[in-house]
Amino acid sequence: PKEISEALKTEPRAIAAHYDDASILFADIVEFTPMASTMMPLSLVDLLNEVFGCFDDLVDKYDLEKIKTIGDCYMVAAGVPRPRPDHAQALLDFALDMQAEIGRRTFGGRRLAFRIGINSGPVVAGVIGRRKFIYDLWGETVNMASRMESHGHSGVIQISRSTFDLVSAEFHCEARGPIEVKGAGRVETWSVTGRKPTLPG
Repeated sequence: PKEISEALKTEPRAIAAHYDDASILFADIVEFTPMASTMMPLSLVDLLNEVFGCFDDLVDKYDLEKIKTIGDCYMVAAGVPRPRPDHAQALLDFALDMQAEIGRRTFGGRRLAFRIGINSGPVVAGVIGRRKFIYDLWGETVNMASRMESHGHSGVIQISRSTFDLVSAEFHCEARGPIEVKGAGRVETWSVTGRKPTLPG
């Protein structure tokens, strides 16, 4: 983020801040490993570049913060480093746009499916280390967002209770029942299917 890079230029040191309210999204290509094993390396990189380039455009559209990509996984946050009251709603709009893009086009000539998971809550964000600086996030909120994705289903935006409480008035959410999450026990989940129409007036 611009604010963080400016601070690092002024004083190169570890930077960290706590944010009470943020939302984190993880998105992952379904069946990526078997697909990757059948592709030439350059074709695989081109495909990922096309996918992530498409998502990057949506990040800009909603003024979100792309955190990183790990293999075929894409991580985005809202509410860091600039707090915003609509962090969960902005990330849901982004996720629905992602779904729409994935559904209407091919990448590298292939149809892809994604699992998407979102969680909301407090995080620590910052930059550590001396090489290849990366702005990253830590905390249980991040871990649970990752679990929302990894325990999700193809083509589904799966959210936690904390995100549901923030967005249920504006988005159609369907209860998916509890899932077992290591270290957290049984956790309630919902899938988001669309935005509710705004009432006139």
